Amino acid sequence: MDESRFIDELEATHRRIWPADLPMKPIYPRGEKPLGDYLRGWARASPQRTAINFYGARISYRELDEQSNRCAALLASHGVAAGSRVAVMLGNCPQFHIAFYAILKLGAVYVPVNPLFREEELVYELNDAGATVAIVLDQLAPTVLSVKPKTGLCVVFATSQGEMLPTQPELPLPTGLDNPPQQIEGVIDLLSAMRAFDASPPGVTIDLDAIAALNYTGGTTGMPKGCMHTQRDMLYTAATSYAVSGAVRADGTVVESAETVLNFLPMFWIAGENLGLISPIFTGATVVLLARWDPRAVMAAIDRYEVSRMFMVVDNVLELMSHPELARYQLRSLRRARTASFVRKLTPDIRRRWFELTGSTLAEGAWGMTETHTSDTFTTGMQAGDMDLHGRPIFVGLPVPGTQIKICDFDTHAVLPAGEEGEIVVRTPSLFKGYWGRPELNAEVFRDGWFHTGDIGAYDAQGYLHFLGRRKEMLKVRGMSVFPSELEVLLSRHPAVLEAAVLGRSDPDKGQVPVAFLRLRPDQENDVTAGALQAWCREHMAIYKVPEIRLVGALPMTATGKVRKVELQAQLDASQRG
Repeated sequence: MDESRFIDELEATHRRIWPADLPMKPIYPRGEKPLGDYLRGWARASPQRTAINFYGARISYRELDEQSNRCAALLASHGVAAGSRVAVMLGNCPQFHIAFYAILKLGAVYVPVNPLFREEELVYELNDAGATVAIVLDQLAPTVLSVKPKTGLCVVFATSQGEMLPTQPELPLPTGLDNPPQQIEGVIDLLSAMRAFDASPPGVTIDLDAIAALNYTGGTTGMPKGCMHTQRDMLYTAATSYAVSGAVRADGTVVESAETVLNFLPMFWIAGENLGLISPIFTGATVVLLARWDPRAVMAAIDRYEVSRMFMVVDNVLELMSHPELARYQLRSLRRARTASFVRKLTPDIRRRWFELTGSTLAEGAWGMTETHTSDTFTTGMQAGDMDLHGRPIFVGLPVPGTQIKICDFDTHAVLPAGEEGEIVVRTPSLFKGYWGRPELNAEVFRDGWFHTGDIGAYDAQGYLHFLGRRKEMLKVRGMSVFPSELEVLLSRHPAVLEAAVLGRSDPDKGQVPVAFLRLRPDQENDVTAGALQAWCREHMAIYKVPEIRLVGALPMTATGKVRKVELQAQLDASQRG
């Protein structure tokens, strides 16, 4: 198929089915300028507006701008300049915002580090990124100091996650958040040191196309890789997310200004970076920031602060709707809630129950990758008749304005027509500039300006994109393709199944056999057997897709809510060897 003609026809189709009254281009409220300028602009226009609400501690836009200026001056006094790599190893707290915007204001490079890292992982990322300065939680400082001689770190700043809590918190606190700060020899107290500097903005000219962040991938195959992103990437992601959020009409009219969003996602994760650090400041919103997921704190925050927008995984949605204290809280301020189907999947029944509770329609959050700065498709306005939940999983809608997605043959790279499965290949303004220090790998994944993702997808006859899984996860059963994500969605429709994860084991006759690790609902554990579940599968799936069933008490999870399939695969491999 001719690629140019295919793309022209596909884009014409997308224009026809584009949701009514959504812009078809990115929306930049203050122009395409550095994020530090966005913060400064809101600080001047609405200085008293709350930028961050942390359990009742309110940091205004003016305060956040000034604090990040002080932090920038502190970092500069220790040699941080354009291009310097600054590692940030923090949990969710206002200091994260202060450090993030200070780094960007200096033209330095932000390097988020997972606070759960052990010494070996920490040494690897610090050295790979070339970090010379680190900003860490005080409780993690001893670990960082212990590896410092093995890295290029010159200085370590520390802060307590609860250091900026109010005297009287307005929401339930997670255990340990209000612990007093630790005094640790060999590190500099971040907030105390900042007080020695004035709040003047740094006189640095920012290049939007210079590397501004090294976002490390999860490292599911080999060691993590640093994705080089620029401030222009960040801005585009925020601008397109804003355009398709429903907060602004096609003519540019703002439907809701100064909205209140809630974020509990870890901000070292790129989804949390977008939702907690970048997008709220980009739009001048208030972000209600939680240290971590806690259903009581989430419900109390929505009720007390009239939160209008948030993002959850389906597990969070179910926990909220079944919480024994749900009746105490009013959640109807939520107008734009999005979810991601990781372990548990969004179903029509979950959507119906959510609508009854909030009066708003719960939608899938769509598809994206660290390499593309996430948020590459959207599903706003595509839920009529649960159309998005009845097709092949997982429905991810349409490419965001300015992004192009094609489906290609994995081997020949030829573009494939609608209905055929192949590799999701992306061209977008937020595409990373390559893996840091990986020229050979970059040569493999980039072709003529397109990024070959390794993800499997297909366009349906109407022109909507469906994500079918990672190529490395796809199974071949007697030559037939079986997608674990599809089986996980089907299994989640059984009333007894709480969580599902599907992998493959080798088989001399079939090539591979799907194996489903299932966690049952507590009230069903004694009533439903593996045999009964397999019989149900035979009724609801093609026979070659029917998996072996393994019932488990829990699934191993990552910090970002995904199943650690590497651990499950190791169990499978060990059982086969045994």
